[in-house]
Amino acid sequence: MVRGLLLRSFPPLVALCALLALWEVLVRAFGVRAFLLPPPSAVFATGVRDAGQLASSAWVTAEAALIGFGLSAVAGVLGAVVLASSRLLERALYPYTIFLQTVPIVAVAPLLVLWFGPGQRAVAASAFIVSVFPVIANTLSGLRSVEPALRDLFRLYGARRLATLLKLELPGALPHIFTGLRIASGLAVIGAIVGEFVAGFSEGTAGLGILVLAAYRQLRTDLMFAAVLCASGLGIVLFGVVSLAGARLLRRWHPSAS
Repeated sequence: MVRGLLLRSFPPLVALCALLALWEVLVRAFGVRAFLLPPPSAVFATGVRDAGQLASSAWVTAEAALIGFGLSAVAGVLGAVVLASSRLLERALYPYTIFLQTVPIVAVAPLLVLWFGPGQRAVAASAFIVSVFPVIANTLSGLRSVEPALRDLFRLYGARRLATLLKLELPGALPHIFTGLRIASGLAVIGAIVGEFVAGFSEGTAGLGILVLAAYRQLRTDLMFAAVLCASGLGIVLFGVVSLAGARLLRRWHPSAS
């Protein structure tokens, strides 16, 4: 397993090293000013020097992103179950769930500050709004894709609606659910960062979004890059955790996890 992971990781790591080396050479060869595009070595040095500040900001952002992601996972699955219970209900309400995907979160963020106050609650709400739709859409698709013959079999044996849901529909929809959760994991971090641009500072706490804004005002592009890389790292870690959980749960009975 470890060997397979290393083999899969080797090509992207080589590509990353080549890209960073090319970036470093071109920036230094053309004399690009550091406030426009710092070399990777400067970004790395800043990350080491300001590691404490970056770690503190990353923790603040991670908390809000995890809260938003957790809410989207629960609300998304429950919402999809409700929509799947009736075609009429789905036709009536599903278009409004699409609104959550199309709403410009930057425009809505000031309203979140009014409703929830500045700080973590508004940022978590932003992460929730951005990440809930993929969970709803993929879970609903999974619930609708259950084999009709299996539904008829459950109906033939007199299974109640709740038993059919818990023993047939939800287990059959798990691959779709985890697909939605993997998409939502990255979107939750994006939503948290965007929320912090408007509502992220309260009671002395500042997440990565605030750190990016502060670095921008100070023309510290190296710190901006370091903060953006930390945000990307948060999204990758959350995506990896969800993917690992899905693989562990599905590997014994579903080919998507093999």
